[in-house]
Amino acid sequence: MRDLADFHYPLSELFPQPTTAENWDRYRLSSEQVEFFHENGYLAGVQLLDEKQIAVLSQALDEVMDPKHPLHGLFHEFHSNESADPNTVLFHSLGHWRIAEAFHDAIWNPAFRMVASQLLGDRGVRFWHDQLFCKPAHHGGVVAWHQDYSYWTRTVEMQHLTCWCGLDDATEENGCLQYVPGSHRWGLLEKPSLAGAMDGLLGMLSEEQKAQFAPVAIPLKAGYAAFHHPLLVHGSYANYSPRSRKAFVLNVFADGTISDSDEPLLSGVPVIPKGEKMGGKFFPLLFDPKKP
Repeated sequence: MRDLADFHYPLSELFPQPTTAENWDRYRLSSEQVEFFHENGYLAGVQLLDEKQIAVLSQALDEVMDPKHPLHGLFHEFHSNESADPNTVLFHSLGHWRIAEAFHDAIWNPAFRMVASQLLGDRGVRFWHDQLFCKPAHHGGVVAWHQDYSYWTRTVEMQHLTCWCGLDDATEENGCLQYVPGSHRWGLLEKPSLAGAMDGLLGMLSEEQKAQFAPVAIPLKAGYAAFHHPLLVHGSYANYSPRSRKAFVLNVFADGTISDSDEPLLSGVPVIPKGEKMGGKFFPLLFDPKKP
């Protein structure tokens, strides 16, 4: 059994790699898309996966969700249900790229890497960590309103990016993402419990912020992604529909981000001393715009 974090390159042919600048250009966003991201704090509707890739990743997800998986110990976090309510289930984990070849290779998806670099200002992209979020049919739990960076302040400066990609169609009925456009300009807010009360963050907002709180639903077909700013307020409601809502998340930051803690940055990961650049086995460089 091997830890796939030891391999900083694709291990399969699931995501063919471009060999010329022209091949890379097919994945580029338009200037209008980049401007939309900076104005609103998010960009949705970016296709990352074809049907074959969706099927392979979905099978891998079903396999790694099993607590008896032989490589289960490589997860940084694993919550069969992160919700405190047993009647509403939110599966959430970190670290499956170390376990499943398909998810390992998903971080090397050229469609993802190119877009991430553009939205980070055409900078080098370094891996932070992955996540799985699964809401089963009929009793899927909420993800409370939150900002991602409020959980990530152990890394500085703030130059992070989140990519959410569905393996099922995500609809308002089964608990798709909800974004609050423009909230990335509100500054850093308090950190709520991720699977706690949906509206816990609202009590931490100013009256002006409450007046601007106008969530927008982000329905997405399977294989399509939404990218968002680390301070964008977002969450998702419960899934009471007859269809599951499975998704994976890729979190990255611009190359040059440094550790701001002398504690382990993720469970099971060696300490990167405060002030040192993020890198090494667990935080590989995914994209260098000078050498795509």
